[in-house]
Amino acid sequence: MTTSVSADVILEATRASVTASMRAGSAALLPRMRLVGGYHLCWWDEHGEELVGGAGKGIRSALLLATTRALGGDEEEALAPAAAVEFLHNFTLLHDDVMDRDTVRRHRPTAWTVFGETDAILSGDALFALSLRLVAESGHPAAPTAVALLADCAIEAAEGESLDCSFPDRAEISLAECLAMVQLKTGALLGCTCALGALYAGAGRQTIADMDAFGRNLGLAFQLVDDLIGIWGDPAKSGKGVGADLVAGKKSVPIVVALAAGNREAAQLRTLLGSGNPLTAADVRRATELIEAAGAREWVQSEAARYAALAGDHLVAAVPDPGRTGELRALAELVTNRAW
Repeated sequence: MTTSVSADVILEATRASVTASMRAGSAALLPRMRLVGGYHLCWWDEHGEELVGGAGKGIRSALLLATTRALGGDEEEALAPAAAVEFLHNFTLLHDDVMDRDTVRRHRPTAWTVFGETDAILSGDALFALSLRLVAESGHPAAPTAVALLADCAIEAAEGESLDCSFPDRAEISLAECLAMVQLKTGALLGCTCALGALYAGAGRQTIADMDAFGRNLGLAFQLVDDLIGIWGDPAKSGKGVGADLVAGKKSVPIVVALAAGNREAAQLRTLLGSGNPLTAADVRRATELIEAAGAREWVQSEAARYAALAGDHLVAAVPDPGRTGELRALAELVTNRAW
């Protein structure tokens, strides 16, 4: 996917309007949940004092609005679902941080370390409820269908998160299970995002399905790249430590692929990771070498490219005119071709 449109320009152009919609919608939250949620979203500090900037890049809302524009819809009418997908995404992050015991997000302490586990979890629940409320009250004819799509997405994400949390304690995980987890946990939200953009543009059922497939395949490509970054990423670029996923004991796709390779490197990796001892820096380096020697790095890179190409095929099916897909292609490149 090549395009001359800048993803950064697209993100900047949509961030202000979506953030304004989110902040207006957050007025429906009661004080404690609004404080915790706004802290997580980087709107204010733990005391409620305003901060400059905000949370993340807003890729999901940008994808939704770009989809609506590509299909000839009214961007203003799609602001409610654009804000909703950002609330839904951050609902999952608040819960993830508690379950994964992550202490830093967006370069500052995670919400649960500041406000406690209970309030972080409840704030996530409140953001999910808010995402449904925003769409339900949008007054758009597509609102009932959109609420169902958001709810289905949350159901899939919960199943994916459950699978992900079970992996570290299991000795054997199949590649099929690992990819199914990625599809549920990451692919579902991007698929829902793009489907909502098509829905609010008034697209037909097949176009909505193609945009859902575009997002799901893009999500798979995104996660595979993220898994590569989690092992081989440059900390200066990724913000993650060296071999971060290995240190955390995650069973990401490259690790599962390497363990299933059936060669000498796979056997050595199984012994190293199965020792039950925390990995030393030397262990992390050795495990990284074994995963690559087992062929996992090359395989995952190839699969990420394949899923990105599949996403492109569905995009062409949904929007045949290439002159209307420049923004979507630019955003797709941003999430699948990150420097690492």
